[in-house]
Amino acid sequence: MNLTISHYDLLIDEGNDPVHDPKPLRDYMDKWDGDVFFKNMKLDKNKCVLEIGIGTGRLAIKAAPLCKKLTGVDISPKTIQKAKCNLSSFDNINLICGDFLEMSFDEQYDVIYSSLTFMHIKDKQSAIIKVYSLLKTGGVFVLSIDKNQEKYIDYGTRKIEVYPDNKDDIIKLFDGLLHLEKISETEHAYIFTATK
Repeated sequence: MNLTISHYDLLIDEGNDPVHDPKPLRDYMDKWDGDVFFKNMKLDKNKCVLEIGIGTGRLAIKAAPLCKKLTGVDISPKTIQKAKCNLSSFDNINLICGDFLEMSFDEQYDVIYSSLTFMHIKDKQSAIIKVYSLLKTGGVFVLSIDKNQEKYIDYGTRKIEVYPDNKDDIIKLFDGLLHLEKISETEHAYIFTATK
């Protein structure tokens, strides 16, 4: 089994569910995305949205009431099951378990967003090309990347390898595909807002 999948499945087994984190921890996580992230998505009730790396629904629970339809993708089966429970009160959510890069989609989206997921993607160019192909003309892509450049995340009992995102590299990947509108900075992350 893929180490990333087994890691996130294990987090669920350990009781990790950011949707139900206490307020201090939710505030801490907002240092990677938060209000500026949501503002840049420009959500409204006419928009179809895709979240890459939906996790247990930490961001989707805020985005779902603001859009027409939200599709969420995650590689971890146990995480998707937890997201289904957390988001069960919404009738506009479609959750898919799978690898974003390997999946086929039968629609395009007005908004695509991803927070702290690209560090798990080795082939970032392919990911950006896929985002471009899935965005409607005029659509918005909002991406949050961690400033941390460590190649491993240490959880104490295990380490997980990641592929750190570099601000300048991401800018280059957008070039020729997406129009970079702005880069916002939070305490722990850079947030890119781009359009097709």
